[in-house]
Amino acid sequence: MVQRRKIAVLGSTGSIGRQTLDIASEYPQLFEVDLIVANRSAQLLIEQALKFKPHNVVIASEDCYQQVAQALEGTGINVHTGSAVVAQLVAEPQVDTVVTAMVGYSGLESTIAAIKAGKKIALANKETLVVAGELINEMLKDSTSVLYPVDSEHGAFYQCLVGEDIDNVSRLILTASGGPFRTMPREQLATVTKADALRHPNWAMGAKITIDSATMMNKGFEMIEAKWLYGISQEHIDIVVHPQSIVHSMVEFVDGSVKAQLALPDMHLPIRYALGLPGRLATQERRMTVADYANLTFHEPDFDKFPLLRTAYDAARRGGNVPCVMNAANEVAVAAFLDDRIGFNDIYRTIERTMAWAPFIEKPSYDDYVATNAQSRAYAESLINNKE
Repeated sequence: MVQRRKIAVLGSTGSIGRQTLDIASEYPQLFEVDLIVANRSAQLLIEQALKFKPHNVVIASEDCYQQVAQALEGTGINVHTGSAVVAQLVAEPQVDTVVTAMVGYSGLESTIAAIKAGKKIALANKETLVVAGELINEMLKDSTSVLYPVDSEHGAFYQCLVGEDIDNVSRLILTASGGPFRTMPREQLATVTKADALRHPNWAMGAKITIDSATMMNKGFEMIEAKWLYGISQEHIDIVVHPQSIVHSMVEFVDGSVKAQLALPDMHLPIRYALGLPGRLATQERRMTVADYANLTFHEPDFDKFPLLRTAYDAARRGGNVPCVMNAANEVAVAAFLDDRIGFNDIYRTIERTMAWAPFIEKPSYDDYVATNAQSRAYAESLINNKE
């Protein structure tokens, strides 16, 4: 009999977290949910806890604690609050696999704790590697922890590279849908609304990542993430726009061969793949048909229309704490855009001005990342407040 793996789902009420729990339901003989973590979505967290009966539940926002604790009283489920306790709980010996689906910088501390504890990590929090990829890779060298990417694009790279020598790779080709503004003239971007930006053509995602897709910052993040995951410099990572989102990424080898991974745009697949490794989990989900891949198109991205792509490549080249600054400013600017405090093009301006201001640290420690994140957020917020 196969022993069930106990999983921790960090960010269980978000898009990736909910789909991870779908898979736990799909394979109850393989997975047991031991820990679920949410920020403020108390009611959904309660519903998930009552369904999956985890050992521990964390509601990070302390003002939501009483609601969750009272709802789960008498169930035998331990209820915790605050973000600091998450790092402690992922290191618990009964946890086998940690799914890091928290949004933004908040995923870094718990990922580091999971590495120190030697856990299998299904990484859906790309900002962890964007902010501190060098530090994470150094820590992995000294740990029994294994990291598997959950992003559809990085899951595609992973599958294309199975059995291959990384020295035979000449290029990673990262595909992008182009987001909701792919065909919109550049001049019109100044007047787009939050509602416009949240209408992604192919994927159903959370608000923050959907805005990152609209600016194409998300693809810049994925380029930096690929650099650290696969040890390929940014000069050998290309981005191509593929509106159909069927080819999830490609790898070109030194002999000119190209491998691609194709699938329907459904995040259940890369999550299922990461959780099932080293094997594959059979499913009855819909398969692709000829109609799905009969008319696939590709073209170069417009770096002038989406300048954050160039910003991301520049951050990857400069290294140090620069990507951390970029991420911090982006999180603040996207939140301000979602709150109708700034316009769409102000997201780029806020990030660029913050990156120009921030002191450079070539070899940052963990404490340097923490300080850089806090200082960059404060500066970006001051820019937005002064604009208002």
